[in-house]
Amino acid sequence: MRKVTFGGANSLDNYFARDDDAVDWLMWSDEVGEIMKDFWARMDCIVMGRKTYDVAMKMTPKGKKIKNPYGDLETYVFSRTLEPGAHDGVKIISDDPGKFVAKLKKRKGKEICVLGGGDLAKTLFEAGVIDEIGFNIQPVLLGSGVPLFHRMKRQIDLELLECRALKNGCVYVLYSLKHE
Repeated sequence: MRKVTFGGANSLDNYFARDDDAVDWLMWSDEVGEIMKDFWARMDCIVMGRKTYDVAMKMTPKGKKIKNPYGDLETYVFSRTLEPGAHDGVKIISDDPGKFVAKLKKRKGKEICVLGGGDLAKTLFEAGVIDEIGFNIQPVLLGSGVPLFHRMKRQIDLELLECRALKNGCVYVLYSLKHE
């Protein structure tokens, strides 16, 4: 069965981005580049919510029409407002995210990345389909922004797989979920 990982970079106070979706505070380094290279080599599928998709599309260079901002990776966008079906290289899904990702996990392929904000992740945590959490924790307190985690109906226990201090002051952590 395919593994599902929720990951990205976050502030120490658990925000993905500023209130205006800006990520100008993220720190890049060669170490981060290596972590990302290893991570993306294991993935062939991305799932995200509509808000994350909207932010990704806004980051597309002006005047450049691009179909899928994630290239050849199979990309699913969960939305209650966009028309379901294939659009510009991504598949818009209106089905229940937990059930859909559970089916994706059973398909042949590499790992699956849950990308972006915590609204979709909350649904997938509660459905029990996320297997790992990996984050590059940035040494900054934003005070407000797009939250990493939202209130959930139950506690989720984790097991630490890796914790690495990076030279730029960031801390990379990787946890597996202890499924019931």
